[in-house]
Amino acid sequence: MTGRHRRIGAALVPLLLCLGLLAGAAPAATEPPETPRASEREIVAALERAAHPLHTTTDPYADRADLRPLARMVRAAEVVGIGEATHGSHEFFALKHRVFRHLVAEKGFRTFALEVSWSTGLRLNDYVLHGKGDVRRIMREEFQDTYLWWNNTAYLELLRWMRAYNRHHPADPVSFMGDDFAYAGPELYDKVTDYTARAHPDLLPRITALYRGLRPTTTAGPYIRNYLSLPLDRRREMAAGTTRALRLLEQRRPPAPGTAVHRAHTWAVQHARALDQTARGYAWNFTDPEQIAAGMRYRDQIMADNVAWWREHTGDKILLSAHNGHAGYEPTDPRTLPKTQGAFLRDRLGHRYTNIGFTFHQGSFKATAPEGRTSTQTVGPARPGSNEHLLDRVRHRDYTVDLRTVPAPARPWLLEPRPTRSFGTAYPDPESDIALARSHDILIHLHRVHAARLLPGE
Repeated sequence: MTGRHRRIGAALVPLLLCLGLLAGAAPAATEPPETPRASEREIVAALERAAHPLHTTTDPYADRADLRPLARMVRAAEVVGIGEATHGSHEFFALKHRVFRHLVAEKGFRTFALEVSWSTGLRLNDYVLHGKGDVRRIMREEFQDTYLWWNNTAYLELLRWMRAYNRHHPADPVSFMGDDFAYAGPELYDKVTDYTARAHPDLLPRITALYRGLRPTTTAGPYIRNYLSLPLDRRREMAAGTTRALRLLEQRRPPAPGTAVHRAHTWAVQHARALDQTARGYAWNFTDPEQIAAGMRYRDQIMADNVAWWREHTGDKILLSAHNGHAGYEPTDPRTLPKTQGAFLRDRLGHRYTNIGFTFHQGSFKATAPEGRTSTQTVGPARPGSNEHLLDRVRHRDYTVDLRTVPAPARPWLLEPRPTRSFGTAYPDPESDIALARSHDILIHLHRVHAARLLPGE
């Protein structure tokens, strides 16, 4: 168990603060036959034959010709998970913007999904679709506490580009969604109760009673902290109420699928499901390691469920932004995360899900220091014996490579776990032993990263 998980047990630190930190591994691959171990020079040569250089990784408006090989690697995937090796490096966020723009133009992708609450996604989607609200204010109010890392200049630029795209393509817009649960905004409660009042007024008193005391009166940060200060019995009582409200609405499913009435019901039920996910997500005993692991598994499962639901009901192809440990397939330590979002999506979508992981050789990132202060952390060149040390010997400064097709002798090397940087919200944090070819379908390696530029927060 890592230091951040011990801190949860000691001080009831939010479960969400320790999520997104676990590195993943891809589906178990057939073990290669015993052969003489290749030299590092031979492995690097094989990687160089498969690698495609990235020339402009930070400017989202630069020419995107260098992303054409990456688009081919995506193949026929309908959901592409794109990771990050830290939660606070500018290059990861800026490159996600570039990749999304390229997939929109070349592969018909239409939704950008982020590791943020469902209600936050709806509020930002109103902005990108209809220009509703001030985007900086929305980000400031929604990207707090465990989500403060997203309140950065790169994502501001992405959201502004999405809004501009939709002004020029009103008949074929791009959308923004959140797949997580930590904050259920007041607008989400209003969507459910307003629908109930219109469609099932006899249910409104019961739904209102079940939601009593749950509708937020603060922004996301205080809400998350206040929720976790409640006694466990109270949190479980709240979850029982949201589940009951969800079941009541589900039972009123109208006939005639495909009609406007049916669509309205389907979305209202999903909104009620998101409210239930929030309450159930907080109903774990965060002092019990087994409960923490179950809660982490639950979180990755519902994030996958929400992405799959969005894909099914909008028809959009989705670029899913998450930490490497969520986008990947198997955790390095099943004691802390038994199953990842990427594994759940692979189970549901098969080859229609593909994930892209990130590695970096050196640089800086934003993270929470032990004293609780957000600051810039810097790490030097990757040490010998690590994945990044050898990856950085490839002649390209920044590059992408399809791990599924890398030839021998690099393939056996990629199937072996070794130390890899995989940092989340807290630092310092130990490296994880990761087998890259078991972790990701595609890899982007960057020589140097720089700390994200955060916007003023709450």
